[in-house]
Amino acid sequence: MSGLTRRAFLGTAAVGGAMVAGGCAAQHRTGATAETEGWPKPPPVKIAKVYVGRTGGIYLSRPKEEIAKFEEYLAGLENKLGDVKFVGGEVIPPAKAEQVVAKVKEADAVLVFHLGGWGVLPTMGRILETGLPAAIVSQPFSGHEWMYFPQWQKEGKKVVLLPTSDWGEIDRVVGLMRVPARMRQTRILVVRGPQGTAAACSADQVKDRLGTQVIPVTVEQTMQAHKAVDLKAAEAEADRYWTSQAKRIVEPTRDQIINSARLFLAVKDMMIKEGARAITSSNCMGRPAKGCLTFSKLNDMGLVGACEGDMDSTLTMLMFQYAFGIPGMISDPVFDVAENALIHFHCTSATKMQGPQSKRRPFTIRTQSDSNRGVSLDVEHRIGQVVTCAKFINLDTMLISTGKIYKVTHDELGCRTQIWTKVADADAFYHNWGAGILKGGMMALLHRDVFYGNHVKDMKRLGRLMGFKVIEEG
Repeated sequence: MSGLTRRAFLGTAAVGGAMVAGGCAAQHRTGATAETEGWPKPPPVKIAKVYVGRTGGIYLSRPKEEIAKFEEYLAGLENKLGDVKFVGGEVIPPAKAEQVVAKVKEADAVLVFHLGGWGVLPTMGRILETGLPAAIVSQPFSGHEWMYFPQWQKEGKKVVLLPTSDWGEIDRVVGLMRVPARMRQTRILVVRGPQGTAAACSADQVKDRLGTQVIPVTVEQTMQAHKAVDLKAAEAEADRYWTSQAKRIVEPTRDQIINSARLFLAVKDMMIKEGARAITSSNCMGRPAKGCLTFSKLNDMGLVGACEGDMDSTLTMLMFQYAFGIPGMISDPVFDVAENALIHFHCTSATKMQGPQSKRRPFTIRTQSDSNRGVSLDVEHRIGQVVTCAKFINLDTMLISTGKIYKVTHDELGCRTQIWTKVADADAFYHNWGAGILKGGMMALLHRDVFYGNHVKDMKRLGRLMGFKVIEEG
């Protein structure tokens, strides 16, 4: 830091952070496309900001300069995110800790700035005792008490520590702070019962652990909603979003595609009426149409549609959607250790894998491979794309790994969308599948969710904020 004053450092840090933030995945406006389709806009997530540090001696004037820069930066971040509201802004001292903590409890999360000096531990400890997801920002030269901060994580406090000059890290963590609040606001429609790990299949346990409400729906209700959709509207939906955009249409007829579009419009109506932002169905391969196109478009829109009633995957996809604004693709993975590969394949996939505002991936409209009936998708994913493979299990653990797409195939023995990913060690990954803790039936053991980008570091941070374990599976 030679030749650079703290004042100059603060200025360069703010600029540098803004530059990093410009390309940060956390900057998405969640659900923007869904809102244009009729879904109500969720309320902003309230994040309390608190400035803590001694202001005597050499710290007498500098905190005011620092706070002004932080305030300006947070105002810009609030505008960019569009669904976060920063509240508070008290400085301790002179503000009394107990009064500030009482106000903080009314927020969804808390962002603490360590200004400098000694004596901050008692105040920060009281803030963390609220149980709110928290982050502590400590710039270089903020004082020596940082040495004690990691102990809070070891004690299980829901806190992320940011000892950094890169203000873009604030953007990333604020993006993650939305997730717990959004999960509490979320309602999930479940058609004909959930599948997956036992905890995720219990509506009461999901509600107790995440605050998420599970709404049961019968097949008969789905069929009635399907019948109520105007045929002309379904024809317009099929032509606009599917037939006119596909590279090819192989087996399905126009009437079958219209029927699938009709199901999307029915599900859309049901979700809006129930205030739901996700749906999963154990009936997705049956009546009144297969759910592949419906789930693909919901995921394109910034919502979640999960096939085969997989509640673990539904919750995983919601977390990634809220954190990064990207959809996941549920896959039935298989290994090829000869190529050091994990192969992901399924008959549905989002086409906007980088979020609602991104360009659609090329796709072909096919039948569903197992039955050779209905309508599904063969989506051509980007070669060279780094991906994260994840699954939230038992409501307390995120299994996670990374890979890179190096091949796209169309083998008739597999599901329609097929991507081959290079992994670190396919043989070790194969033998560590489930990390020794994932048990249950086929659905619990098999499915994984694939997302564009490497999100391992951020998922570990989210685990801190929400109190779940993150285990690298391969």
